[in-house]
Amino acid sequence: MTDDPLLPQVVAKALREYRDALAEHGITWGEPPIAYVRAMSPSRFVDDEAFSRAASDRVRAECPDATAAEQEALLRELDFDEVLRDALHGEPPDGKPVIGEPLDGRPINGPLDGKPLDGKPLDGKPLDGDLPDGLAVLRLTHGGHRLDGRPRTVLEPGGRPLPLALLIDNGRATEAEIRVGGRAHRVAPGGARLVELDTATEVTVGAERVDLSDLTRLAPRARLRVRAGFPCRWSVWSAGGQGWYPEGAPARYDHHNVPYFHGDDIALDVPAEPLTVRVTRGMEYDPAETMITPSGETVDAPCVETLVELRPARVHDAAARGWYGADLHVHLNFAGDVVATPAMAAAMQHGEDLHVLNLLAANVSGRRVYDREALEHWAGEDLPWSDATHIARMGVEYRNDMFGHLHAFGLTAPPARYHSGFDGTADWPPTSTACEELRDLGAIVGYAHCFHSPIDAPEDIIGTGRPACTARMAVVDAALGLVDSMEVLHFSSAAGSSAVYRRLLGAGNRLAAVAGTDSMLSFTRQRIEPVASPLGWERTYAKVDGPLTAASYADAVRRGRTFATTGPFLELTVDGHHPGDTIDRALGDRVRVTVRVIGPEVERLTIRTATGILAEGPPNDLTTADSTAEFGVEFTVGEPTYIVALAEGGPHPRSLFTHVFAHTSPVYVDVRGRRVSRAEDVHWCLEWLDRLERLIRERARLDTSGQLDDHLGRIEEARRVYAARLRP
Repeated sequence: MTDDPLLPQVVAKALREYRDALAEHGITWGEPPIAYVRAMSPSRFVDDEAFSRAASDRVRAECPDATAAEQEALLRELDFDEVLRDALHGEPPDGKPVIGEPLDGRPINGPLDGKPLDGKPLDGKPLDGDLPDGLAVLRLTHGGHRLDGRPRTVLEPGGRPLPLALLIDNGRATEAEIRVGGRAHRVAPGGARLVELDTATEVTVGAERVDLSDLTRLAPRARLRVRAGFPCRWSVWSAGGQGWYPEGAPARYDHHNVPYFHGDDIALDVPAEPLTVRVTRGMEYDPAETMITPSGETVDAPCVETLVELRPARVHDAAARGWYGADLHVHLNFAGDVVATPAMAAAMQHGEDLHVLNLLAANVSGRRVYDREALEHWAGEDLPWSDATHIARMGVEYRNDMFGHLHAFGLTAPPARYHSGFDGTADWPPTSTACEELRDLGAIVGYAHCFHSPIDAPEDIIGTGRPACTARMAVVDAALGLVDSMEVLHFSSAAGSSAVYRRLLGAGNRLAAVAGTDSMLSFTRQRIEPVASPLGWERTYAKVDGPLTAASYADAVRRGRTFATTGPFLELTVDGHHPGDTIDRALGDRVRVTVRVIGPEVERLTIRTATGILAEGPPNDLTTADSTAEFGVEFTVGEPTYIVALAEGGPHPRSLFTHVFAHTSPVYVDVRGRRVSRAEDVHWCLEWLDRLERLIRERARLDTSGQLDDHLGRIEEARRVYAARLRP
């Protein structure tokens, strides 16, 4: 053991190995180059809409008559450096929807839920100022070359070189050779290549040196100290959006492309120029912001520290009501541009005031399981920075890209297996077996990032049959009672995931609605999915009995006493009962439903039952007080059902998602002991099972007939469960 409780020897050794992999291979850490891995570097600089439009436009241009399945396969084979180039250059295409399924489970299939990430259309004519901070484009033409990029500030004296991503865009009819730091890069005619360097690196095109000096400007150095009195998320930026960070802090950017770091009473070097300073602390707080021009260092006067004291204002206090928010799906290391340490996770959890954190050991595209060493060291224990209102645990993401990913929280020991179907291995055992094994270790288990596009019918779940990291097996494991929850909120489609969740509820399954960001602390910037945003940007709030512990929180999720949210605090009561409860009524009984929401970003509240929308309305038509809205309705019980509430809105600064969304778990309404099992939903699930069986027979990678029988046996068990629910 080392003297640092956050860095035991086995964890320190693993982090050293990760640093070696980063140094040797760059952002991919040498992972097998499936499409998602190849997209890691170029996808940092443009949002999902721009990247996806450029990719699909290229496929349509090359193969206009290809089927959807053929187009999807072509998408995966694209050169993503060229896609980045096209996204930066390109005019918006013809408005056609982007084809195909997600790229190995990561969205490259158009704006999430039909909305762009930042609401900004492409203008098709990027100027120097339009390029993202930290990216420059070297355009090669027959007449020479041109360098475009946003100038960034370095501090006097002795300004350090700045890291830089250089996109080489070869507009010539012949192959070009560019030397970067002495290393040759050959770029095909019309091709592109993204290269990592810094602003002091020598770059030459043939015999001609590329002058990088216009990418930096000098400014006098100043010293800034930021203080709130408790850990927070801080953002400090100068003109043009350039972020400033404390010594040693990664240069992180969130979903809105705002720089950030965590802590309190922190000093950092900044330019002696106008700065914006913002502070917030997760979704229970509103940000505070100020402008300041700190005094600079001169030859005659040393740098005088400028103090900025700011505190974010609370919007609500969930813990005071017995509710605790969790991010059930976070990765410490998952490849990326930095190696993340436990200390980073600790600072971020406290800075976001996140009550419960689940850090998942998981593989990426090969067999190596990142942070497995940390799990094996701390399994079953609270991580060292936990306290009475902040619990952190090591968990697991069990991953099979064909059938779905599972997150597990609260397990007491490492599992025997972490994944299947990778690097040539079989898509076996069924996820049902993984659920059983994780539950045997005391974990609650949920399906992760369930669906990446709207889902209207079971065929949308199966799609073209390629691996998609979607919850295709959830219909089986829900029926067999082997899974506790589903992520209705994650980095992708809330509409698709919540629609399937309600189908499963209507078919008689009992599942909690949860959220998991899939934040990856080893990425400082990602634009096609918000995994570089701070952990906890979506949360699962659970109503806990007694003090907060890992066990009490897990029990609350297991009982369905939850709601998932991008920020709004959403409460549902049915005759005084809360999500997870079951009430028993007779036909014709009147039931009172009340929804209460806190959150200025909410534009619409909806109450749904198994048959659809019961009532809805905008908050300004409801009973409101400040940012609180209340909505009540009565209905007559006509059959067994469930009741859930939703809160929605468009893009909002308080939301680090494409839009505002919250969804409760249900209150179940039984009728004389009979549970909801709506025939339409049961038949929907039975059709899903039929299509799943065909998928397994035709597309699953299986080594033996016994492995096929294992899958089909689980499906048949689920069929019997659903068929029994159709009987009167």
